[in-house]
Amino acid sequence: MNESGRLRVLLADDQPLLRMGFRLILEGEDGLEVVGEASDGADAVHQVEQLDPDVVLMDVRMPTLDGIEATRAITGSGARARVIILTTFDLDEYAFAGLQAGASAFLLKDVAPAELVQAVRVVASGDAVVAPRVTQRLLETYVRGAVPAAAPPAPPPRDPLLDELTPRETEMLEAMSEGLSNAEIAHRYFLSEATVKTHVRRILTKLHLRDRVQAVVYAYETGLVTPSNPDY
Repeated sequence: MNESGRLRVLLADDQPLLRMGFRLILEGEDGLEVVGEASDGADAVHQVEQLDPDVVLMDVRMPTLDGIEATRAITGSGARARVIILTTFDLDEYAFAGLQAGASAFLLKDVAPAELVQAVRVVASGDAVVAPRVTQRLLETYVRGAVPAAAPPAPPPRDPLLDELTPRETEMLEAMSEGLSNAEIAHRYFLSEATVKTHVRRILTKLHLRDRVQAVVYAYETGLVTPSNPDY
């Protein structure tokens, strides 16, 4: 966010008409500013370095450097920009790879304008996961799909960082992985939302994670949470 308090957004997609549509939607909202457009992943990485946006809307399929590798480069560089992956299908292996690469959320390209605006604001705040239950379904599908059906999965090695969490923080992480919002977690555990937010911040700090969706990915990848519903 710049000194004027406006959220700065970078659009990365190889389709000019889609970029134009997103620009018209975002710039029609108070407090949002589109600071640049990129037609491929390499240009997106370069523009993040030059423009320091708050949020990048990133297509997964682009020439020169795809959105997954561009996301990995941006999140690995220490840039403060948060990435929203744009995809065509809700159960898209590329969207899952984008989350693994460090994206904060994913959206379908036919997202409603109000949902697009809300997603940008939510991801910029770092306080919530966009469409948490859809994100959970994506994770469950691809975590399960990575395991051969003929053999039970071997448990991943326990990350020593998990030992840094208190029992309450572990409960909070498990609840986040169910796709629960702060309000829902507060209701379940008879806590205030402010207390839940404090727990979430401590979890992210202890596990060296950028935001909530990365905490959910971490919980699945470390085996703290396992896919639960084979009928997803």
